[in-house]
Amino acid sequence: MGLAWPERRRGWWLLWAGCPGLGIRRLELLEQRFGSLAEAWKAPAADLAAVPGFGAALLAAVEGHRRRHGTDPVAAARPVPAGMRRVLLPGDPASPLAFASLERPPLAIHWQGQGTLWPLLRRREAVAVVGTRNPSLHGLAMAEAVGAALAAAGWPVVSGLADGIDAAAHRGCLANGGKPVAVLGTPLRRAYPRHHGPLQQAVAARGLLITEQPPGASVQRGHFAARNRLQVALAKAVVVIECPFKSGALHSAALAWEQGLPLWVVPADAAKVSAQGSNRLLLQGATPLLQPGDLVRQLGPGPLLAAQNQAEEAAALAPCSVGALPEPQRRLLAALGSGASLEHLSQALGEPPAHLSSLLLDLELAGLISAEPGLYWRPANGSFA
Repeated sequence: MGLAWPERRRGWWLLWAGCPGLGIRRLELLEQRFGSLAEAWKAPAADLAAVPGFGAALLAAVEGHRRRHGTDPVAAARPVPAGMRRVLLPGDPASPLAFASLERPPLAIHWQGQGTLWPLLRRREAVAVVGTRNPSLHGLAMAEAVGAALAAAGWPVVSGLADGIDAAAHRGCLANGGKPVAVLGTPLRRAYPRHHGPLQQAVAARGLLITEQPPGASVQRGHFAARNRLQVALAKAVVVIECPFKSGALHSAALAWEQGLPLWVVPADAAKVSAQGSNRLLLQGATPLLQPGDLVRQLGPGPLLAAQNQAEEAAALAPCSVGALPEPQRRLLAALGSGASLEHLSQALGEPPAHLSSLLLDLELAGLISAEPGLYWRPANGSFA
């Protein structure tokens, strides 16, 4: 995968990505045809019209987009804002592998929270919990219990932060000290529903918020349906708690089956409309989930638990001595200094970002470093002296 894209290329990609009607395939065509997105920005409309897929409607959208932003908007925006580094692009080393296999890969993923979770999500080391916005009390209780059980076992819990099952799963995860991952259908600064503002802030502080909606994007119904594919692409397994026949959770379940993922479903009262869709999944071959512990036993220890155990073992050898850490961690801390980005550390140590991300997670769980937005880390106490 290599290192993250140069900032100037990132800027051009994000600029083009804001044009309505453009997807990843068309952006790649522009790069191939003109050599770079910067050159494509300057290309006459007649040259753009020769690119496959650029019909009259898309050309009109592109012309309007270019008029709004000027002749060289990326240069005019220097220095590059820090927020640009809180965006994952398709070529970035932390970008989840399964995103590239989607029928519609995301152009960009905007994120807020714990950057050390990205290596786990890249490898699908998380569990998605989905369900209806209008569940029964039994469904709410099960969602919270599943979120808590997964957190205790060291599994990041992926959901959509919607009312009902999603929110309950996130609350259970947070209550048990876990790492929730919320896939939003809105920009990061927009809480939907509004009363989820405090919950969204808690997820950002303890876990990760991600969205493919750029800042300022309007809220559209289709955006909430589109996030289902991202939730499943981050997950090792999918759990459906409760949902009716018409539900986004059924779409997530279908995607899980298509991708060969384990699908667990909580049985519910056959008379409840809110559970008719999820109960039907059981007839189609989904695995019944009667107790959260059954799921945990099947999955085994999660990646966060394994990393925490390794960090505790290292701390037990010499609780107060950084010098007693294994050599790779000592070299990493030395390169970190007063703070550094993942790209800087990879260049300084000559190590791939994925390997360093794993070491950084160990050190963060041990309390030696803290993660900041933009794949950036600092010593937890300011220095290692």
